[in-house]
Parts: sequence; structure tokens; C-alpha cells
Amino acid sequence: MRRITSCLALGVLLAGSASLTGCIVAAPRPVARVRVVEPVHARVWVPGHWGPRRVWVGGYWR
Repeated sequence: MRRITSCLALGVLLAGSASLTGCIVAAPRPVARVRVVEPVHARVWVPGHWGPRRVWVGGYWR
């Protein structure tokens, strides 16, 4: 009985000390810059795709 009580007391002390530790504050992540393209009258946006030899071809206005 005495051993169970001492283990329980040790567990409570460890849990209490863990709950009193400080929190870690990290700097905010940088904001991603997104370029907004205005649609042009009578034109169509062709999205990017994987071309021959696995090369990325960016999107463009047609």
C-alpha cells in the first residue's frame, strides 16, 4: 500500500511540474505572395501542364 501511494504521489508531482512549464512561442510564418492575373476580354487561360520529357510548361493566355 505504501509503495502504491509513493508511486501515485511521484506521478502527481511529475504531472504537476510538466503542467507548469512555459509555452514555446514561434514567429509567424511569412505570408505567401500570390500574383493575381486579371482576365483579358476574349482570351482564354490555358493552365500549366507536364510537357514532353517531364518538363513543366507554365500557364499562358491564348
